[in-house]
Amino acid sequence: MNDWIERQFKLKERGTDVRTEITAGVTTFMTMAYIIFVNPDILSKAGMPFGALMVSTCLAAALGTFLMAFLANYPVALASGMGLNAFFAFTVVLGMGVAWQTALAAVFVEGIIFIMLTFAKVRETVVNGIPMSLKHGISAGIGLFIAFIGFQGSGLVTSNAATLVGGAGLRGNIPAILTLLGLVIICSLEALKVRGAILWGIIATTAIAIPSGAAKLPTAIVSMPPSIAPIFAKLDFSMISLNLSDPAIANFWVIVFTFFFVDFFDTVGTLVGVANRASLLDENGNLPKAREALLADAVGTSAGALLGVSTVTSFVESASGIGVGGRTGLTALVTGTLFLLAVFFNPVISVVPSCATAPALIFVGVYMLMNIGNLDFSDWTEAMPAMIAIFAMPFTYSIATGIEYGFISYVAVKITTGRARSVSPIVFALGALFLAKELLL
Repeated sequence: MNDWIERQFKLKERGTDVRTEITAGVTTFMTMAYIIFVNPDILSKAGMPFGALMVSTCLAAALGTFLMAFLANYPVALASGMGLNAFFAFTVVLGMGVAWQTALAAVFVEGIIFIMLTFAKVRETVVNGIPMSLKHGISAGIGLFIAFIGFQGSGLVTSNAATLVGGAGLRGNIPAILTLLGLVIICSLEALKVRGAILWGIIATTAIAIPSGAAKLPTAIVSMPPSIAPIFAKLDFSMISLNLSDPAIANFWVIVFTFFFVDFFDTVGTLVGVANRASLLDENGNLPKAREALLADAVGTSAGALLGVSTVTSFVESASGIGVGGRTGLTALVTGTLFLLAVFFNPVISVVPSCATAPALIFVGVYMLMNIGNLDFSDWTEAMPAMIAIFAMPFTYSIATGIEYGFISYVAVKITTGRARSVSPIVFALGALFLAKELLL
């Protein structure tokens, strides 16, 4: 067994071991397990059954993550993406009046387009064409984004009509207090070089949360999963046509393009960011096996649509597993296996509150922000576009938007400083595409 694991995942080559990879896989799962309940809650607003959605969310996540493990050997987990699921339910189905069966068809078509672009090396070219300064910026930006998500989930940060965001305060705010306590635990364990500090921090915070009332003990350990028959393979392809004079058909392709664009650059940003932090980029700053990683994402999207869920994409929470040493597909294999088990053990998983995973996200956010130190601040044409990408991701709540602003500003400052020749054609093309999108759409 150990020989097979070594041959398949090359643990020694990447300086890791089985224990570290298992710990990393469990950590990644725990920081993204919220999707098991949040995704069905959002998609059920579109009229889809919650129970079937919960099971399909787990199955789609497991499938996509297994593909990443065996095709690319990367410690990256996949699941139905936040933001894209809200677009599916609230904008497409409830806002535009599109049937959820048709919306699933749009997600399926998007995945097929991704598969074709992956085999044509278009997505791989984009990933490897990103300037190194922007790769550092994307990685750090994702870190700031993850930390912001953690502060939200903790209750430390709340909405404010006057200033957009504000502090919730600590008086009577048990989740916020527990989050700070969990952060102290994780930081202390990490400083003491305790292996699996993030995972132990999540477990300890959950244990403290139960008597405080912030978490409840499960009423059962195991439960039989509901059937996915009501949503499995229920796609409606009747809108697939080039007759764009029909408003319904035109809307369908707009939906496909929107899913496509956001998923494309969210995935690119996540893969570049976490791979950079895990030191998986080669000496030229390229991502080895980029095609395989992107193929896993694309196949996961189409397979997820067949299972009845919105776009499956690479999760930024994968950085939590990388933060405890995950470096290979074995981390992803463990995470995917836990998603399969979650179909039966979801009562236990639901015990872990957001105030227990929030400290992990904040800690990992700091870990990824360290990439700022790799930027050359003596060259404003490299540092400023990277910083714009860093700030834009949390402030716009979108990895894709951060990438857009980074590329646009990168091309612009290179041109205005007479250094346009140093910009590759792919970067020029993407900068122009992003600018056109922002101005025209």
